[in-house]
Amino acid sequence: MLLLLGRTVPLSFAQSHYLLASNQNIGTMPERRPFVRLPTDVYPVNYGLSLKPDLIDFTFEGKLEALVEVTQATNQIVMNCADIDIITASFVPQGGEEINATGFNYQNEDEKVTLSFPSALQKGFGTLKIDFVGELNDKMKGFYRSKYTSPTGEIRYAAVTQFEATDARRAFPCWDEPAIKATFDITLIVPKDRVALSNMNVIDRKPHPDDENLVEVKFATTPIMSTYLVAFVIGEYDYVESQSSDGVMVRVYTPVGKAEQGKFALEVATKTLPFYNDYFSVPYPLPKIDLIAIADFAAGAMENWGLVTYRETALLIDPKNSCSSSRQWVALVVGHELAHQWFGNLVTMEWWTHLWLNEGFASWIEYLCVDHCFPEYDIWTQFVSADYTRALDLDALDSSHPIEVNVGHPSEVDEIFDAISYSKGASVIRMLHNYIGDEDFRKGMNAYLLKFQHKNASTEDLWDCLEQASGKPIAAVMGSWTKQMGFPIIAVDQEQVSDDRILKISQKKFCASGPHNEENCPSWMVPISICTSEDPKCTKLKVLLDRQETTITLNSVGPDQWIKINPGTVGFYRIQYSSSMLESLLPGIRDLSLQPVDRLGLQNDLFSLLHKQADMQEEKNRIERVLGAISAPDLIQKVLNFALSVSAPSCGI
Repeated sequence: MLLLLGRTVPLSFAQSHYLLASNQNIGTMPERRPFVRLPTDVYPVNYGLSLKPDLIDFTFEGKLEALVEVTQATNQIVMNCADIDIITASFVPQGGEEINATGFNYQNEDEKVTLSFPSALQKGFGTLKIDFVGELNDKMKGFYRSKYTSPTGEIRYAAVTQFEATDARRAFPCWDEPAIKATFDITLIVPKDRVALSNMNVIDRKPHPDDENLVEVKFATTPIMSTYLVAFVIGEYDYVESQSSDGVMVRVYTPVGKAEQGKFALEVATKTLPFYNDYFSVPYPLPKIDLIAIADFAAGAMENWGLVTYRETALLIDPKNSCSSSRQWVALVVGHELAHQWFGNLVTMEWWTHLWLNEGFASWIEYLCVDHCFPEYDIWTQFVSADYTRALDLDALDSSHPIEVNVGHPSEVDEIFDAISYSKGASVIRMLHNYIGDEDFRKGMNAYLLKFQHKNASTEDLWDCLEQASGKPIAAVMGSWTKQMGFPIIAVDQEQVSDDRILKISQKKFCASGPHNEENCPSWMVPISICTSEDPKCTKLKVLLDRQETTITLNSVGPDQWIKINPGTVGFYRIQYSSSMLESLLPGIRDLSLQPVDRLGLQNDLFSLLHKQADMQEEKNRIERVLGAISAPDLIQKVLNFALSVSAPSCGI
């Protein structure tokens, strides 16, 4: 799911970000509520689900026939259920007599219901039957109504879903935890003039026997999947379609009359699916994928398997009026959600504690995908200016938190859908990819997806697969980045000895509030890359800084050559060069041999290092020398004066 937190997006998105993130505070989390996960004595195998929404009264009727396995004899079944009224419930053991439930005990605060039976349900398989009713709510979660205007100006409503993280239980009683996977057979009873969509392709459509204005639409059986990835949409839509080079049917559904605005997203999707097929070496497992623009949608997009839902502004492009940044944004969002079809849907996190990996990975690989499909966008420079620098700024605050946060009660999930999950998560995955190398990274990803496909996994499972593929200490390295907040500042000095360059490198926690003076100073296992002016785009040496300080020798680096730490601005840390090293970089800035992304990273680090007032003039001089190598001196001076005026009191190391 994409929440637009701190993303560089068109103005309409930037405005909506503040509404979406108003409750997404990076800071101390509220007191945790006690929580117990669902018992495992009854387990779903297949959900047979029929839903009949009423688009006039905003209610729906549902019938559930779930094939379940009783693993331990019990006289009750505990499920998730919220804002739903159960009418009847019964259990039919295989080859046995139907047993009617004698009571429904709702635990509203925990969003659970306990179905009680007069006798014990014995071990084995059986069918759980539940008739229920619910409301098409206006909360933009669960099964809800979405208002739109028809081409004739009439106000109408669609019925749509948003289940992540824990709102499938508002559409049907279920085991609404990501690790409790099952298959789904979904039937929708809808007005015959409406489009009905779900995760899978339609296999039957026939008139409803009791109402000639309704049709029954039956969909193919899904793969084994988590409840939060189930989706259905009923409304009025046009679509454009194409087929990817690997044979997957792709459709983009748009409001009526706006099919033309879906063509760019269709182009992106048909390029993206083959890219991921090739990158993961695992084929997309469904016969189709639909991308649909929803009028009322709280998030940016949601990766429901085979039916990805979007805000209209995250999917539609007006070919005559949309700007380049809008196209790039749509490409990134499509790339993000389609990445989840493998990483998140095929292999799913065991619990919400590992959400950061789900979102951080997709937030990184969306850029890799767009860079492959649209190299003219220079998208990695935009990653640095959007995600990377935002993550550094937020993670330097005392109110930050580790990437990986232990989640108990599902109500805590909303607390970790923030820029640390997305932007810092993406940044450290990018650093990890660079540290491992693309070939070994892809091998590890393939092994991970094959080992855990249709199952659940934890963060450590991915580290194990990448460690086996690369032979590097991935778990130890990444643990230092995910389990503690913050990041280091890398101080670098140099000495020329004959034809060799000796670098002295040390690390210390970077804090926006001032020097970190605690006795137990945290440290990180820091992948360090180094390039020289001989080839600024090629890494000359890679080392792992696994202690507070170290000395590195670069052979055959003459005194006239400059050295740059962190080429490509990939490592998640700030750099403080000695004055001599900074001076030596100026020619690379003047002649533009230093890449744009490196010039951006250098400038960003310098501004962040404006600290103690006593050092202000020295820092000002250092920055002026760097910026003086760039054209438009008047503009640079204005930027410098502004940065000095707003940054000096609050920044430090």
